[in-house]
Amino acid sequence: MAPIEKGDFKPTDHQTTTLIIIGVYILVILIFWNVKYLSTILWPFKIFTVGLHELSHALAGILTGAKIESIKVDADEGGCCTMRGGKQWVTLPAGYIGSSLFGALMIFCGFNEQASKYCSIVIGICMLLLLWYAKNWIVRIITVVFVGLGAFMWWFEDGKYLVYFVLFLGTMSCFYSLWDIIDDVVLHKINESDASKFAKIFCHGCMPAQVWGFFWFLYSLVFLILGIVAAILVFRDRDNNPDTMF
Repeated sequence: MAPIEKGDFKPTDHQTTTLIIIGVYILVILIFWNVKYLSTILWPFKIFTVGLHELSHALAGILTGAKIESIKVDADEGGCCTMRGGKQWVTLPAGYIGSSLFGALMIFCGFNEQASKYCSIVIGICMLLLLWYAKNWIVRIITVVFVGLGAFMWWFEDGKYLVYFVLFLGTMSCFYSLWDIIDDVVLHKINESDASKFAKIFCHGCMPAQVWGFFWFLYSLVFLILGIVAAILVFRDRDNNPDTMF
């Protein structure tokens, strides 16, 4: 493997365009998020991201021996993953960290059309897994809609526009996760966040929830940056040589 040189971090024209699109997505999300009627347009995407958050709890639970009983997402964007067993010190932070990791993966794949197709398969599998554990109609409907939308984007124009769909989902997931941490932990919008629960069980409350929330915020931010940097490094050769396979 060739060593990474300073010039390798310079994005290609295509990657620069992708970075601009990400910036536009961020601006649109921020505007729509804070305008009452426009925020309704983002609601399905928020529910999708909350679903990824709860699914991340579930996957961490499965990996630590828990039995997943149900996953629920409310219309007000609240979520709950009910499980028996598992390791709480693993499952509690998994929601924020897992959803931001999913987001970073989608942003990474959003730099390349072929990679976005592979990513859409992963998203589809995750959505079907979420559908399996879903216990309320909101999760079921949103899951079916996003699976169907992903399949349509793959089929339409040979998946030409799928990359923009995956990129938006990734941007939404990353920034929703970052904002959710601030909302829950710093602004105290909910009575008991994952961070406050984690603070009680880990080292017997030696550090407050705000500190753990700040750590998770940094993890989420690092995932986002790594996703972009990795995409620039991995896909630059393909941009320069279209015949190169991913």
